[in-house]
Amino acid sequence: MVRSIPVTKARAMLGKLVNGVNRNKDYVVIEKSGLPVAVLMDIDEFEDYLEAKDPGVQKIIADGTREYSEGKARPAGEFFAELDEEERGRAAAKR
Repeated sequence: MVRSIPVTKARAMLGKLVNGVNRNKDYVVIEKSGLPVAVLMDIDEFEDYLEAKDPGVQKIIADGTREYSEGKARPAGEFFAELDEEERGRAAAKR
């Protein structure tokens, strides 16, 4: 849930707002003079946001999107079945 709140009210309710953000994954837009100036959000979501902004991560996503559009993707179940088969082959070779 996203809610907006004036900075003066946010200051008085900071503990309650932090608990809501942490427990419920809410977002709180903090306004000053009616204009949004900041957002209060859960730390896990903030870290995900920062990671997604990383140029290296953006390149990996772009490469994956390009490969998918080129038809180089396959169902995950098929991929994991192949990994299982390879693992069984390696285990059999060790015997």
